Amino acid sequence: MPKILVTGGAGYIGSHTVLCLLQAGYDVVAYDNLSTGFAQAVLPPAKLITGDLADIQHVRSVLHGEDFSAIIHFAASIVVPESVTNPLKYYQNNTFNTTWLIRLATEAGISHFIFSSTAAVYGLPDHLPVTEDAPLAPINPYGRSKLMSEWVLQDVSKASPAFGHVILRYFNVAGADPDGRLGQSTPDATHLIKVACQTALGQREHLSIFGTDYPTPDGTGVRDYIHVSDLAATHVLALHWLEQGNPSEIFNCGYGHGFSVRDIIAAVQDVSQSSLQVTNTDRRAGDPAELVADPEKITKALQWSPRFDDLEDIVRTAYAWEKKQMVKPWGILG
Repeated sequence: MPKILVTGGAGYIGSHTVLCLLQAGYDVVAYDNLSTGFAQAVLPPAKLITGDLADIQHVRSVLHGEDFSAIIHFAASIVVPESVTNPLKYYQNNTFNTTWLIRLATEAGISHFIFSSTAAVYGLPDHLPVTEDAPLAPINPYGRSKLMSEWVLQDVSKASPAFGHVILRYFNVAGADPDGRLGQSTPDATHLIKVACQTALGQREHLSIFGTDYPTPDGTGVRDYIHVSDLAATHVLALHWLEQGNPSEIFNCGYGHGFSVRDIIAAVQDVSQSSLQVTNTDRRAGDPAELVADPEKITKALQWSPRFDDLEDIVRTAYAWEKKQMVKPWGILG
């Protein structure tokens, strides 16, 4: 049974991917500093090792102490506006730590590496939907920090052909495990659907729309929202791709159609049967008007067939998770 190391495995996307790997029959070890993740999110029989990627000696000992065949790397800072105000945090955590992890992986003889990247590497694309060969021109430090890590991976794979990688560029991730086992639990998360669901449940006084003057049909930003369980499945397929001896690749992860902020608000109001208090405010730094993926490449190469490509399904699972957290949040043990 292959053993997989999942960095950031106690986080939102990482924990869903750990579950997906377990269901596919893998032996899984999560490595997480629990700064934004939760130990409870690492479902058994997966093992959790608490540690920070900045602790190079600890990471080295973990990699040499277990017989890993692959690393799936999630651990990163991901808030775009914060990256603009605190860029050094993003280059340190996202680029420097990733570079060291890649180096340590090659030292340990690990041959497969799957990297959690982002559509932010495209910046302000000229054409939609966005294909993987679109120009790379990130407009914020978050996107640049991820792109730099992509370059490191690509250069290392060229220099060491036995080291294969898959880069997955996420569009907007949302929703929760349909069976209610996992969800987005970071208290200060900025994900729109999470914030909207919390507003519907009275946990937030209002929801802010950051920019109503974008060149989009209703003036608000448009994004391609992918259900977290469908995204988790792409990592297992990417791992199979490498295990079958295929070359290193890059894939967009999205559904190929977008929804505006106002579309999301309407969907949350429909699911929750409530009216959200909404305020309009200025655009946030580093936010493009519209980002929608072209999923043709991942659909054909990995034979990916999404199960939850429906906005109502995404919102319903997210809302159910937030409602569950009101009864017993993960921050409370017992």
